[in-house]
Amino acid sequence: MRFLLVNFALILISNFTFGQANEIKIRFIGNCGLSMTDGTTNFYIDFPYKSGAHNYMEYDKSEIENVKENAIFIFTHRHADHYSSKILKKLSGQKFDPWNIEELEKLSETIPDFAIKAFKTDHTVFGISFKHYSYLITWHGKKIFLSGDTTNSETIASQTDLDWAFVPIWLLMDAKEKNVDLKILSKKYAIYHIGQNDKITLDEKDSQLKLLDKQGEIITIPY
Repeated sequence: MRFLLVNFALILISNFTFGQANEIKIRFIGNCGLSMTDGTTNFYIDFPYKSGAHNYMEYDKSEIENVKENAIFIFTHRHADHYSSKILKKLSGQKFDPWNIEELEKLSETIPDFAIKAFKTDHTVFGISFKHYSYLITWHGKKIFLSGDTTNSETIASQTDLDWAFVPIWLLMDAKEKNVDLKILSKKYAIYHIGQNDKITLDEKDSQLKLLDKQGEIITIPY
């Protein structure tokens, strides 16, 4: 009887662990900063950045203290509200940004069931164009689009069958002006990169849109 009970317990633990592992967990840190994990591999997108830079979101220092060891850091560009070289130097792991895109796209060779495609996208501020990339991650069969700071909806308009798209409000406004039907491109949209003084409201009945204005909020994508 004891042997059977032990076996039964082990089966329950095994099934529970397996079930827990079959999801991608995305945690909102602030601005375009996200952590992403499937329980084995840990990514940080546009994080660490300089807390409070350009009047965008601050974050608690515990966010840096709790960064996973040997994580993979991916940046859309090097503006201070997305990127901090000073903090990054103190962290272990692989680091990718617009200056080593070719190496970034080779991650599929070392991470199971993973691929990332980089798109050079527009990010112009006061008439100055900055080097900026948006990314399409395909992981465990799920497609996640990360727009970063781009204001132009042309790239996301070329995507299909997205599961989640992370976009700033200005990209949605650009899509509306250009009559781009975003609803058919992605199952869900997360609106991020909200300034401390920005006031954005969404139609509560529109379940396709999610406002990321609460730091620490978690999105799970089962696979």
